Amino acid sequence: QVQFVESGGGLVHAGGSLRLSCAASGFTFSSRVMSWYRQAPGKEREVVAVISSSGTTTNYADSVKGRFTISRDNAKNTVFLQMNSLKSEDTGVYYCAGGFGTWGQGTQVTVSS
Repeated sequence: QVQFVESGGGLVHAGGSLRLSCAASGFTFSSRVMSWYRQAPGKEREVVAVISSSGTTTNYADSVKGRFTISRDNAKNTVFLQMNSLKSEDTGVYYCAGGFGTWGQGTQVTVSS
């Protein structure tokens, strides 16, 4: 079965950094485009970053461009999201996805000013 386990979230002050990890299983990880989404309370889930199967191409939401970096380790079936210069509006639950319509438990990111 397809599964995702997100980790690395926490409470940080504005300007701080976090590195999120997502351990994936149940499919051929190296063949899939992977993404990070986030959802703030009362808001729709939104895509934050996308990475190609090989890891050579990435795309970011305008709101995080220049601050976040998505990467992957295909040998370890893991995708990462490095988040720098965090802002209060980055607060939310972060999820990874591989195009299967399934989600892990997510990891909470809270940024205080």
